[in-house]
Amino acid sequence: MDNDWSTFGVDLHLDLAAGRDPGEGVRTALERSLREAVRAGRLAAGTRLPATRALAAELGIARGTVSAAYDQLAAEGYLIARHGSGTRVADVARAERPATRGTPAPPRHDLRPGRPDMGSFPVAEWLRASRRALGEAPPAAFGYGDPRGRPELRAALADYLGRARGVDAAPGRIVITSGYVQALGLLARVLPPGAFAMEDPGLPFHREVARFAGREVVPLPVDRLGADPSSLAGSDVAAAVVTPAHQYPTGVTLPPERRRALIAWARDASGVVVEDDYDGEFRYDRQPVGAVQGTAPDSVVYVGTAAKTLAPGVRLAWLVLPARLVEPVMRAKRLTDYQTESLGQLTLAEFLTSHAYDRHVRASRGRYRRRRDLLLAAGAELPGCSLEGVAAGQHVLLGLPAGAPPEQLLLRRASAHGLSFDTLADHWHAPSAAHRQGLILGYGTPREAAFPLAVTALTRLLQVELGP
Repeated sequence: MDNDWSTFGVDLHLDLAAGRDPGEGVRTALERSLREAVRAGRLAAGTRLPATRALAAELGIARGTVSAAYDQLAAEGYLIARHGSGTRVADVARAERPATRGTPAPPRHDLRPGRPDMGSFPVAEWLRASRRALGEAPPAAFGYGDPRGRPELRAALADYLGRARGVDAAPGRIVITSGYVQALGLLARVLPPGAFAMEDPGLPFHREVARFAGREVVPLPVDRLGADPSSLAGSDVAAAVVTPAHQYPTGVTLPPERRRALIAWARDASGVVVEDDYDGEFRYDRQPVGAVQGTAPDSVVYVGTAAKTLAPGVRLAWLVLPARLVEPVMRAKRLTDYQTESLGQLTLAEFLTSHAYDRHVRASRGRYRRRRDLLLAAGAELPGCSLEGVAAGQHVLLGLPAGAPPEQLLLRRASAHGLSFDTLADHWHAPSAAHRQGLILGYGTPREAAFPLAVTALTRLLQVELGP
């Protein structure tokens, strides 16, 4: 019988020589190595160990030595040996690993924005789409491919984005990325020299991404109408990064005159508008507002993502590019990670073409609207506060009245009650006492049954902290 170690069913790394005393026997060394692996957590509870014959052959020792070591550790409670089911690691108490110490417990009432309801991820539909897609995939789909992404997904996106978001998309001008962050980083690397104008207030992490790629970041002021392009005139800005459908975090929708002004700036200054359409599908008062890109495909880069409609774990986003940017972005993509993983792309393509994606978005829209309505009702019980950005998305901005306690104080007191949200203060380019105060409340994270409890906890806190 061929005892080649590579044919054994379970791989187990044990270095009997490491830390071995000169007088220590092989059996004792094996017992110590296994015991340390269990204590350290490298062998988790329930892990099935190799058969004694297999481990003995792999380590080059006698089978009886392995059997004796297994018996000793079973007697000590580290292993469990049952006839017919092999030897497994027991569930023993271990010292806490340093990496886990001090990890904060998740809030009971999580109203932080930017997170969809992961519990409603369409697992069954995704599995069906995956089986169909992988069953029909050519062998080439499992190898290296086009850095732009799988042609099936680019074709499906071109159809969906044109139909649902009003995007002027052709498969050849779409590049698939591993999330929005990679998309923004690629653009920061390939666009002509100049600063990136990013909304103020806006997401701080996205500013870090642009700076990490070597770009200067300048504020693009946001007022009650959204991003104000008048500040771009005469600047050395190469790109204006905006969230027109539902500005983050204020929630305002950019009106037509501001959209036209952005496009006029891009054409006059040879700049680029980067349109972050992170949650544009979720509109509650009327049909979703179409993308800016559809009116100026040569001046606007459209960026979409599955992070809010499906889940952040689906690491897929897409760039719809002006023709002149396809090759530079594709080259940067090739040199960054060569290509985004293909299996998820094939599944998402099937999910789109079967219209399972549309059905999921519609169902999610209904859930989020019910939660938003609960927030609106709660806001009516908080005199002096305003709820803004309520027409779309997965979050609202709760404007605080004059004289309200500082946002950070409210955040700390909320945390003491198991309640979590974000503050407007964290989103300005530069802190200032002149900035308005507000709380950013997401309604994607809590499950349907838990959301009313979260709203009640929020209302009680603010009624106490803001006073009559």
